[in-house]
This record gives sequence, structure tokens and C-alpha cells, in this order.
Amino acid sequence: MSAKKYFALIAAVTAVFIAFLYFSPKLFNSYTLIVLGNIYIFIILAVSYNLINGVTGQFSLEPNGFVAIGAYVTAILMLSPEVKEELYMLAEPLPLIRDVFLPNPFLTLLISGIVAALVALTLAFPVFRVRGDYLAIVTLGFGFIIRIFLINNPEISNGSMGLDSIPGFASYFWIGIACLLTVILIYNVVYSKYGRAMKAVRDDEDAALAMGVNTFKIKTLAFMTSAFFEGVGGGLLASSIGAISPDQFTFMLTFQLLIIIVLGGLGSMSGAILGTILVLGGMELLRPLDDANWHLGSIHGIPGLRMVIFSLLLLLIMLFARRGLLGDKEIWDYFKLKKNGVK
Repeated sequence: MSAKKYFALIAAVTAVFIAFLYFSPKLFNSYTLIVLGNIYIFIILAVSYNLINGVTGQFSLEPNGFVAIGAYVTAILMLSPEVKEELYMLAEPLPLIRDVFLPNPFLTLLISGIVAALVALTLAFPVFRVRGDYLAIVTLGFGFIIRIFLINNPEISNGSMGLDSIPGFASYFWIGIACLLTVILIYNVVYSKYGRAMKAVRDDEDAALAMGVNTFKIKTLAFMTSAFFEGVGGGLLASSIGAISPDQFTFMLTFQLLIIIVLGGLGSMSGAILGTILVLGGMELLRPLDDANWHLGSIHGIPGLRMVIFSLLLLLIMLFARRGLLGDKEIWDYFKLKKNGVK
């Protein structure tokens, strides 16, 4: 694609999406807007997680840790010293934690992402000494360590009680804008020379190393970029919910993101977006099945039925789409193949 066509495409997609964001409050009720806002946040998390796991091919299970870091940094920066004095009941907050206050949402999210990226840089040295399943185990352990740290250090995080009264600066419109910027930025990374190097590492790390690719540098770059946007997503999540606790950042969050990117297709940006819409949107559409008062003919809702039906649907999709819905291609690649007569 030429540069002219590329910028035209980006401009068109941006215009359409901003128009959708503008008119959404007039078309949907408040509950639907909350669901859409949650989808936008998870798109940020999914495309950033897909960068390290799908594009670079590193089986990492760390997102819940970086999301937690972003959420807690955002909460600590946005809460005023007076509010912290009231919230911290398990232990007196550390002076630095108590006195730090940055009410600027943009700077807060930026710092949250930078802190997560710096932690990723520190982790990269021991983490990328191993590969494959061992890498998954090491990064899985990191997520557990972050959660235990948050619980056992109440002077920093208020322990298991978590933090609430977080300012809700993340409105529906600005969450959508953050989602759009994240997708555009990561898309540019994936289709840059660094993105090609990441795919080379994924396809054959030893061959990439033999061809002169600094594989450690590339994996670290992908890891830090992924962590940065996961930290930003965590900050948006904290602001949109208004309250956080360590129980929100268990392995189940990572598992949900893993389902999303595998369903959409590992390595596919549009696949990660499609997977997020299907998983989160599908869960909401099936929510009435959990209501005992709901019925369709002789079929009545049962608490937990939603998860059973949703799991069966995922199983059927994965049986017929072994590499995910889009594989490692983007959705527009299929239109090109169809135009060229390839089925």
C-alpha cells in the first residue's frame, strides 16, 4: 500500500470512528455505552497483548500484572492526599504515596504506561533468558507476584481493601479516542521494520539471530510497548470503574485476553479487535440466559447458563477455525485475496 493510500485509509477510519463516538450517546442508552466503553478498553489490552504474544510469538502470560500496575498508579496519582487519608484503613500510607497528587488525566495515564514499561524493561533481562513454556511460567509468576505485593503492602495499595473514589475522568468519548490512538500506533509498529523483525523472531528466532537481528532487543521492545499500553488500559479501567482491588487482576484477566487474541487469530490486529467485540459483546448478549425469569418457549434461564452456552460457541468456532477467525492475516487481506480470485 502506498503512503498516500495508507494515510487516506487512516483518515477515513478515524473520521468514521469519531463520528460513531459522537453520535453514540444519542443512539444508545447508558448501559450500552458502558458496555461499548469496556469493549474499547479491552481492545487496547488485546491489541497490545497480541503484539508480544501473536506478532512476536512470545508465549507471555503477564497482562494482569501490567494492567494492575497501570490501574494502581493511576489511582494513587489521581486521589488527593485528603482522600487517601480516609481510604487507607489497614495501614498509614507512605508519605510519598500520600502526598503525590497529579490531577491531569493525560499525564497520569502517560506515567502509568511508563511505569509499566519500565517494569517490563527490568523483567526482560531474566524473562527472555528462557523460551516457550518456560517463558509462560515465568511471566505467569510475575502476575501472581504483583497481586501478592498489592495485598501484602497496605501502606502502598491499601491491601485487599483496594482503592475507591477514583475520579472518573475516562468518559466514553475519551476512552474511544484512546482506543483509536492505541490501534493506530500499534498498527504502525507492527508494519514497520521493527514489526517485521518481531515476525522474524516469531517464525524462527534462531534464523533471525543468524541474519543479524538483535532478538533480545526486539523482544524487549515488543514487551515494553505491550506493557505501556496495558498500563494505560489499566488506568482507563480504574477510572471507568471508580474502584479497584487486587481481586480484579487475577490470572482470569490474562486468560480472557488470551481467549480473545486466539479467537481472533494470533498476530492479527483486526483479529484481536474482532475477538474483543465477539467475546465481550457476546457475553452481554447472552446475559439474559442467567436470569431465572427469562424464558424462550419451554426454555428458562438458569444462573450460569450463559457461560455454558458461550463456552460451547467458542468450542465450535475453534473446531472450525483452528488458527482463529482471521489467522495471522488482517481482515482487508481477505478482500484482496477475493478480488484476486483466491478462495
